[in-house]
Amino acid sequence: MRDQSQLQHRDDPALHAARRARLAEIVGSDGVAMIAATPERNRNNDVDYPYRPNSDFRYLTGFLEPEAIAVIAPGFDAGDYLLFCRARNAEQEVWIGRRAGPEGAMADYGADRAFAIDEFEDWIDRLLDGRRKLYLTLGTHPEFEQSVLDHLSALRSQGRGGVPPCELAVLEPVLHEMRLRKSAAEVALMRQAAATSARAHSAAMQAVRPGMYEYQLAAVLHYTFESDGMHWAYPTIVGAGENACVLHYIENSAPMADGDLVLIDAGAEYRGYAGDITRTFPVNGRFSEAQRELYDIVLAANRAAIEAARPGAPMNAVHQAALHVLVAGLIEVGLLAGSVDDAIAEESYRAYFMHGTSHWLGMDVHDVGDYKIDGEWRALEPGMVLTVEPGLYVRADDNPTSRFANIGIRIEDDIVITETGCDVLTADVPKDADEIEALMAKPYRSETP
Repeated sequence: MRDQSQLQHRDDPALHAARRARLAEIVGSDGVAMIAATPERNRNNDVDYPYRPNSDFRYLTGFLEPEAIAVIAPGFDAGDYLLFCRARNAEQEVWIGRRAGPEGAMADYGADRAFAIDEFEDWIDRLLDGRRKLYLTLGTHPEFEQSVLDHLSALRSQGRGGVPPCELAVLEPVLHEMRLRKSAAEVALMRQAAATSARAHSAAMQAVRPGMYEYQLAAVLHYTFESDGMHWAYPTIVGAGENACVLHYIENSAPMADGDLVLIDAGAEYRGYAGDITRTFPVNGRFSEAQRELYDIVLAANRAAIEAARPGAPMNAVHQAALHVLVAGLIEVGLLAGSVDDAIAEESYRAYFMHGTSHWLGMDVHDVGDYKIDGEWRALEPGMVLTVEPGLYVRADDNPTSRFANIGIRIEDDIVITETGCDVLTADVPKDADEIEALMAKPYRSETP
């Protein structure tokens, strides 16, 4: 009898079947596509990192084990979808955990036929035989990819195995264009990731106290993620005071002082889909006058950018909307001089705002998909999910006498483009300064809901 606990967090097989059908249409009856799960990675000595397959592989298969190869071969006599995976092994399953095996790959993951991973070498020539075009990933699993290319080269040079593919195509661009537009089912998963991420940020606002360490506040977020059966989508950033001015600060090792702002950039991953939220708030529960002044500029930029995110608008319209508000604010508070247009043209603002406002979001926190098509910013379309994250960072090293020194602020939301505008997936966590202060005044309770 199969242990159903193996399957309770399994992806919906129908989603992956629909994606494979779309890919099969692109590949065609004279083509074949091959993709391998990334190898396990060693952390130290006999300890590996927790395994997560590459997102493209999971997108097509829903299969979460290492040492697996998926083949899409429309019209192939053994089936359109073949999965090669680890065979069942009673001894290994005692030590490491249960495996689906070829039987489970067919019963639970939709493979037409499945075989032990060791058998792939016996099948590869047959899979390539007579196919005009081979779609293969390049750089995802170099050892596997090189092995396939070696077989292809041998078939071509030695005339073995009938007619080998005469054309090689890179698989990633095809999959990434598919992944860029999220289905309703994918958006539903991202709503759940966003909801847990929002709850974690709200909990952190209530839990923070002067004297706490950044890692202790990170633990509050991770506790919330794990309580909902999720885990972090990327290493959590908790930076207080001057650490908030380091964009990808992940040490999370410093104490948080009374009067500091703390910037948290953290998101949960749910069934392979990422949430990505940044909030900035006062450690002592009250913004100072200078903190509030800069905070309101960033908040206005966040809202302007969200307003600009509409179907048909170019992708960079979101950044441009935020940038104009930020630059005008920097001039108003005296951090920049001159006109808004001049500051943008000369890029003098980059001393305080040095990153873009948006990136795609999905199975990867910096998700796949081109931002430009033929050199032009692509138009936003319903189903595209992106972040909106303007920020301002005033480093004391560059501004030692400024009343804004060591203030770093970023406000990030996740949005999905709709038919008429956009929907903010992360609206459940406060970002208005008054609302943040009101929430922080409430007692923190760590109980799970």
